[in-house]
Amino acid sequence: MMANSDPVYLRVVEDIRRQIVDGTLPPGAPIPSRHQITRKYGVGETAARHALRVLAHEGLIVGRVGSGHRVREKPILLPLYRSRLPDTLATLPSEIHGGGYRPTWSWRSELSEAPPEIAQRLRLGQGSQVTKVFHVVRGDGRPIQLATSYELLEFNLGQSPDEGTTERKSVLERLAISGTKITEISESVHVRVPQPTESDLLELPAGVQVMHIERTHWTGDRPVETSDIVIPGDRFRLVYGIPVQL
Repeated sequence: MMANSDPVYLRVVEDIRRQIVDGTLPPGAPIPSRHQITRKYGVGETAARHALRVLAHEGLIVGRVGSGHRVREKPILLPLYRSRLPDTLATLPSEIHGGGYRPTWSWRSELSEAPPEIAQRLRLGQGSQVTKVFHVVRGDGRPIQLATSYELLEFNLGQSPDEGTTERKSVLERLAISGTKITEISESVHVRVPQPTESDLLELPAGVQVMHIERTHWTGDRPVETSDIVIPGDRFRLVYGIPVQL
């Protein structure tokens, strides 16, 4: 039982949330309209509207014009494989293809001043120029990944500025042309609230967070490329393989 001091709309949120979690309202089930909520729970129109807004922001319900709100379908999470073995590091597009999706790409590259955090990751001085590449990856036409990478200018190889709609060569392939061998790939993963532009580009429902992967390619103790990869948190799960040597 909620305290009497709690806003009245929270009684509605708590009850509908409970019904969604325990399966009383299964995926796809209609949610009571604002008018029905006011009658059932004895609250005003404003409280009913606010309750629906909170449930939508939590990612529990979705609304469509003309059809009201429904319980959000539980997505099937596709595996996103990561490994500590460089020769088994698979890209997201190949995994999507293996899952039955047809991947497509669009990307553009340009010369850019490295943002402070990127300059720090690449061990560059303030104001240093880098090659910036922005990717959008789609599966069956639906956006599934955003990636922004930054490369040292010496490895530019005449590719910037440029753009394309086919898969761009991997950083390992591009650096190999200049005789540079990647010796390590490091990653740091965290979950965060998407920026508005990311929500738009990835077509994210309200309440969905993203996985943010910071990936850096190293040659010895020198970072030569770093990327920020943004993936919808409601569509993928990270799967790691860690070899054990006895």
